Amino acid sequence: MKKNISIKPLKNGPYLVSELEEILDSEGQTNKCENSVTALCRCGKSKTKPYCDGSHIHENFSDEKEKGRKARKVDNYVGKEITIHDDRGICSHAGFCTGGLPKVFRMNTEPWIDADGETVKSIIEVIKKCPSGALSYSIDGVKYDKYSDEQIIELTKNGPYHIKGSINLDYDEDHPQSDEHYALCRCGHSKNKPFCDGSHWYKEFKDDGKVNK
Repeated sequence: MKKNISIKPLKNGPYLVSELEEILDSEGQTNKCENSVTALCRCGKSKTKPYCDGSHIHENFSDEKEKGRKARKVDNYVGKEITIHDDRGICSHAGFCTGGLPKVFRMNTEPWIDADGETVKSIIEVIKKCPSGALSYSIDGVKYDKYSDEQIIELTKNGPYHIKGSINLDYDEDHPQSDEHYALCRCGHSKNKPFCDGSHWYKEFKDDGKVNK
């Protein structure tokens, strides 16, 4: 049964998460949340990560979207049996696609996706690993972008929060490509806040993805 978990990004502040019972760390361990509302750091500076300690105030953290960010746009790559949908503007650059199926997701090549480059089964398996929801697919006109029954907020080592299982994002501007799973910035450097855009790689954000108690 789905819980009424909700994430609200506070203006220039943390993520306020309601009704979260536990959070999953980077080693797959579950950690109980003590309160009905949990404040999760998104400025990257808290000394009690993943929890907010007020550092965003001293760091003058801004959650404004920045110029130069990748524009949101869904491109469709049509194959014989499957159509791959891609929104580069929401991509967190986790690399599961290019690393997993380089014949389909081809770096430095145009078009960068070849929907006939591997078997449909292999393509679906890799798309399901995409944490940001940038990638989805259609078969026979039916779109698939929901893959998880369990509601999870997961910490990643040196990276973003991975959200799964249709947890509501209480956000008035642009939304995830799939509201079933998405990646939220926790390094504080994304140009597309609250969503991760891979900036943690370039800014060398370091955090082990464990819960400080």
